[in-house]
Amino acid sequence: MTLPQGIVLASLLWLVVELIRDKRPPGALFAGIAFGYVLLDYISLKDAIKQFTNNGLLTVVVLLLLTIVLDKSRMLELLADRLVRGPYRWALVKLYAATALYSAFLNNTAVVASLLGPLKGNREHSPSRLLMPMCFAASLGGILTLVGTSTNLLVNSLLAGRQMPELRLFDLFPVGLLIVVACGAVMVLLYPRLLKAQAPAEATASDYFLEAEVLPDCPLIGRTIEEAGLRNLGHLFLTEIVRGEHLIAPVEPDRFVNAGDILVFTGDVTRLDLLAQFPGLRAHGHHDDLPMDNLVEVVVAAGSSLARRTIREVDFRAHFDAAVVAVRRGAERLGGSIGQTRLEVGDALVLVTGQDFDKRNNLARNFVVVSRREVQKFVDPRKGWLSMLGFVAVIALSAFEVVDFLKGMLLLLTVFLLSGLARVADLRRNVPWELIMIIASSLVISEVMISTGVAKLMASGMLAGADRLGPYWALAVLLLVTWILTELMSNNAAAALAFPVALGVAEQLGLSPMPFIMAVLYGASCSFITPYGYQTNLMVMAPGRYSLGDFVRAGLPVALVFNAVALVAIPVFFPFR
Repeated sequence: MTLPQGIVLASLLWLVVELIRDKRPPGALFAGIAFGYVLLDYISLKDAIKQFTNNGLLTVVVLLLLTIVLDKSRMLELLADRLVRGPYRWALVKLYAATALYSAFLNNTAVVASLLGPLKGNREHSPSRLLMPMCFAASLGGILTLVGTSTNLLVNSLLAGRQMPELRLFDLFPVGLLIVVACGAVMVLLYPRLLKAQAPAEATASDYFLEAEVLPDCPLIGRTIEEAGLRNLGHLFLTEIVRGEHLIAPVEPDRFVNAGDILVFTGDVTRLDLLAQFPGLRAHGHHDDLPMDNLVEVVVAAGSSLARRTIREVDFRAHFDAAVVAVRRGAERLGGSIGQTRLEVGDALVLVTGQDFDKRNNLARNFVVVSRREVQKFVDPRKGWLSMLGFVAVIALSAFEVVDFLKGMLLLLTVFLLSGLARVADLRRNVPWELIMIIASSLVISEVMISTGVAKLMASGMLAGADRLGPYWALAVLLLVTWILTELMSNNAAAALAFPVALGVAEQLGLSPMPFIMAVLYGASCSFITPYGYQTNLMVMAPGRYSLGDFVRAGLPVALVFNAVALVAIPVFFPFR
């Protein structure tokens, strides 16, 4: 072993340990290693900088910026109630298929976030029996297309960096479909026994409460709460009705809606779009000339003139060019009308603001600005449909090779900006800097591992005896290693580390590199037995009241079937020779 090989191996071992410890940002770790290689002249500075213009990397960035707009569509969320109707197994089939299909084209984190609220609030089945399979379906759907997950795009970037043929949009589909169908069959067969119904986690008392007034022309008037669909909003929960001088709580499903009622909700204030879908239901603080999609969270400051005054007494629009949408007071559950709430120092308010809000010289005396929020979904549902139709059109044109995928995505992003569906400030704030650093640094690290012979050295150690057992043994070992790495660290990090080893394996065996690269790609999406390897697993852990044992018990059969199908199917569609 040469000195450069020893240094590279030691640095990679340190990188793996740090990624498993999860104490530092992965982007910073990868960038630090790559920068160290530049300093040691293992790669030229010019070649290192060139990785930031990699075609695959640009595709990742543009696609993730597009998903900021696409995530605002409520189509999957609107289907959630229908998906879980009927017997549990049938509901599981519908939920699994819809989630996997949707996740094949959109960010799986956004898919899980969209369905989390509706599934928690459904009354057909316990959330503990739905959230884990939904989460796994979102992860599995990502292996159906090139754009299904950032890991696929990262591997494609690494291919482009090696001047190898890049993957097309649906190259992953045949193997991915077999895995998705097989894993879905395992869930439908086993989960009725493995996932037990549990009482949903208690809602926290510190949620914001917001209200909406029933206007005289509202079509909900004369209908019951159940008929109006006000009990199944998912992210917002109807807790009280203020009717004149009377407070109605709790709200029974057969209670009728009257004109002038003040409906008091608690929950996620960024889901104002859920109220906007009902014509004639006006959120408190709504003004036609104030944008309802940008929200500012403030805390009433000590010495504020607002203390001990009700919101109705304070002319927010005149004083601050803002209106109060929601209020929260620590862990205390507030009740009654927002307008009659007497403010106290430390109360948290969510405001819709006008253009002059930041220019007012009385803000510092009255508020501490905590954060700026965005309504998560389009308040106008037509925008969601238009954005989704545009995306589907580009996907279709790209699939038939009418337009280049990256050019089509850039054109669509430009259309979104010109039409107002996206704003430059939103895109700038959501640029995936860490993923950019991981991908660009991975290209550098991969190049160094190959040029110094470390990739070949690691492949030799991994494949001791493979020359006697054949290429399937090598493929199985690579799948296993990538799967274990994915369970211990992020999927992108696992793919970045395993990719150059896959090239070394192929070179040593004298075979095509594609089946081994695909083993890395699919293996990096196999994270089911711990909640810590994948962000979406963590997202459902608390709402579903799952333990580590639940993930092991329910995820292990899925992971084993996933790897078994991948091992058999990959060489069929990506031959060894």
